[in-house]
Amino acid sequence: MAAEPTREELEAALRWLVEAGADEAVGAAAVDRFAASAAEPAAGPPASESRPAESRPAESRPAEFHQGPPPAAGGTASERKAPAVWTPEARAPLSLDQGLAEARAAARAADDLPALYRAIEGFEACPLKKTASRTVICRGDPAQRVMLIGEAPGRDEDIQGEPFVGVAGRLLDLMLAHAGFERGQAYITNVLFWRPPGNRTPEPAEVQLCLPFVERHIELVDPRVILLLGGVSTKALLGDPRGITRVRGQWFGYRHEGLPAPIPALATLHPAYLLRQPAQKRLAWRDMISFKMVNRGDFDPLGV
Repeated sequence: MAAEPTREELEAALRWLVEAGADEAVGAAAVDRFAASAAEPAAGPPASESRPAESRPAESRPAEFHQGPPPAAGGTASERKAPAVWTPEARAPLSLDQGLAEARAAARAADDLPALYRAIEGFEACPLKKTASRTVICRGDPAQRVMLIGEAPGRDEDIQGEPFVGVAGRLLDLMLAHAGFERGQAYITNVLFWRPPGNRTPEPAEVQLCLPFVERHIELVDPRVILLLGGVSTKALLGDPRGITRVRGQWFGYRHEGLPAPIPALATLHPAYLLRQPAQKRLAWRDMISFKMVNRGDFDPLGV
């Protein structure tokens, strides 16, 4: 019989869960404590039942207090096995090269956007998917051919399943509205489709695994212009090693093998950065006006 986990193992498991973003205890269904109290008999309960539920023996607590499955018939708490801290995967993880090959094949096989969405949903080689709640792909109207590409989902995006729906997303929507873009007109996505644990900076290997889907995404949307939000998307798609503060406000010709011609792409500051550095909003506003003018056809930043 497997040994029960030690205190150190349990603490390590708890730290792992917090780092993975599991920082709230939420059940599948809400428990109505008022209804439970009203259902209790008016007469005073026996002394053994007068204590709070948390201090009663496990066998006498309501079902929602049990950790793990209920005891088998005739079993006692001491006879039940402690639940595993985590369960190893049956499938061995793929190497980076194997994962990239799988991503490229799945992306190439997608003939339209719905097929690409299904391919991303079904992709299992990126380790971020194992710690995220949802796959977050896009929002907005791809037919408008105005594409914004950010970094990765955050906590709110992981909960709601759409990119840029938290505080940073509301700031982005406000900037787009003031620049003349109607709500939903811009098509918004990210370089990564799953939230990194604790909103940490994505690892290069994680970006590489998602990049074939991003490239195919751009091919299928066929945007007139691309706005790159932040350093992660700028470095991933342009291959420019400089920091975002060095390249923001500059236009580039985004290209890869599947595109017939370069697409004008503007690098700008991420809305989350603007929330931390409000004085830089003036620079982002200049970028947004330039982006609007190119989308409108006022000038060609590539000179072609």
